Amino acid sequence: MCICSLCSASNLNMNLYATKKTAAEGMLDIALFLANITHMKTVIEQGAGYRYYAAVLTLISFSLALQIVAGILIIIIARRDLNDEANQKSLDSLNNTLTIIIFLIFVTDIFISVFGMERTGLFARMHF
Repeated sequence: MCICSLCSASNLNMNLYATKKTAAEGMLDIALFLANITHMKTVIEQGAGYRYYAAVLTLISFSLALQIVAGILIIIIARRDLNDEANQKSLDSLNNTLTIIIFLIFVTDIFISVFGMERTGLFARMHF
């Protein structure tokens, strides 16, 4: 038998849980945003002579734009009351949209990492 308050459905405040989860997502989004800005600065400092300069700058810009949209959705989701049944359908849709956007950010950042390895990454000295 579990003694924690989260095990009982009657003691679990879903709104508080969802708000904390959304706040944690927001903090991770901020960290990724700052990492992408740092990566963009590095690429810009390398200059246009870098082989994938335009591609990496475009991908980073796209990722940053998606992260801004995700941040706005996180704020909207966090401000709504999950316990209000009128909000549940729209919150579910917003959460699904947010999940898709985060997946797109993930895929975009994989491409950024692959194209950004030539000079800045682990394989800076290797030639492909």
